[in-house]
Amino acid sequence: MPEVVPSFSNSVKLKYVKLGYQYLVNHILTFLLVPIIIGVTIEVLRIGPEELLSIWNSLHFDVLQILCSSFVIIFVGTVYFMSKPRSTYLVDYSCYKPPVACRVPFSTFMEHSRLILKDNPKSVEFQMRILERSGLGEETCLPPPIHYIPPTPTMEAARGEAEVVIFSAIDDLMNKTGLKPKEIDILIVNCSLFSPTPSLSAMIVNKYKLRSNIKSYNLSGMGCSAGLISIDLARDLLQVHPNSYAIVVSTEIITPNYYKGSERAMLLPNCLFRMGGAAILLSNKRRDRYRAKYRLMHVVRTHKGADDKAFRCVFEQEDPQGKVGINLSKDLMIIAGEALKSNITTIGPLVLPASEQLLFLLTLIGRKIFNPKWKPYIPDFKQAFEHFCIHAGGRAVIDELQKNLQLSAEHVEASRMTLHRFGNTSSSSLWYEMSYIESKGRMKRGDRVWQIAFGSGFKCNSAVWKCNRTIKTPTDGPWQDCIDKYPVHIPEIVKL
Repeated sequence: MPEVVPSFSNSVKLKYVKLGYQYLVNHILTFLLVPIIIGVTIEVLRIGPEELLSIWNSLHFDVLQILCSSFVIIFVGTVYFMSKPRSTYLVDYSCYKPPVACRVPFSTFMEHSRLILKDNPKSVEFQMRILERSGLGEETCLPPPIHYIPPTPTMEAARGEAEVVIFSAIDDLMNKTGLKPKEIDILIVNCSLFSPTPSLSAMIVNKYKLRSNIKSYNLSGMGCSAGLISIDLARDLLQVHPNSYAIVVSTEIITPNYYKGSERAMLLPNCLFRMGGAAILLSNKRRDRYRAKYRLMHVVRTHKGADDKAFRCVFEQEDPQGKVGINLSKDLMIIAGEALKSNITTIGPLVLPASEQLLFLLTLIGRKIFNPKWKPYIPDFKQAFEHFCIHAGGRAVIDELQKNLQLSAEHVEASRMTLHRFGNTSSSSLWYEMSYIESKGRMKRGDRVWQIAFGSGFKCNSAVWKCNRTIKTPTDGPWQDCIDKYPVHIPEIVKL
């Protein structure tokens, strides 16, 4: 029998071909300049010292020309450094860890659902099916007022939850960084559904006796992506206020937003949302560049609110019985996909290496000119980032992004484990994921982190951070007592 000719794909490791292509394109300038520099150097060495000296002597410099040239160089350098945006550093952050007394195992959640919705067994069964497929674990937490039967979502109880979550996170942050309250220049708080008067930011000012000239902001109604909106606002403020500290507090207060009705689309948040909050310290001070953990590279915000479906896909409203809750549309994942597509189209040119951008451009030209049926090229974002923090909004969100961005199980591990351990903590979930990566000892100097969050409106926001220094495995934080047992296997369905 004649020998079978080996196929090209078997005889050549295609992954090495791709790596070679990426290396060649990403370093094309180096490959072009090195031969030129070598040629110039050889030519200079061939010229004798006497010829070089005669060439130097033949040059005539006028004092006025030297002064004018020096002035131009100094002027251009001054304009460049003055117009250069100030770097924004993430000094440190802290995540709130609820006490064990707030834990809500599946059995407790379902028992409460049966008692509260005893006249509507179909709604109870629906919640059980959602919980079985949610990706949540047995240690997620709800605030004490939700543990009562029936729940007691009073204004006083909501304020109590806000104080515990926010003050605990800020106290821990101040202990970590040695920051004093009087040193805080900017305060930004985001909480989507609980917006009391006085505001939560005013509550913090009162608690810590902050300065009277502090610049405080309170963002509400902006959904789970509000944390990155707050980061963007803080960055803009730090550009115009030199030598300043900014604290960003991201949380969602669950107490007043527990839905007590029976509409299925409005029962979903009850199954997914849990207690949580984070406090982040940002700085534009040069001396903080060495102790800061990260440097903010990019923030990209995408808003699809001009479309009616996108605007109403996450909507607070009353059900036919007059009970208020959050209605999650069936089109949510489709709308989220469109928002993500717009967002990565903007962020791609900022972060992707030249090799990926060239492949994307060639594919786009080929589809436009030759064949519209060509499969579009999806850029490999793994070439741009070492870590991914995808908003832990639910299992479907993480699955969809993993599929669309072609990520491995390790890339989405932080998101899945955060959803399992803490549930959907809204805008603060990204910081629990960042803490997970650090607790695993994976964050190295120079690593790039991509945070992606979705929120009502509808919005998709991204932030890119670069690690300033290798992060030592923390001995505290929300993962302190459980990081060793993670990652855990999360089955597709947990039978209750």
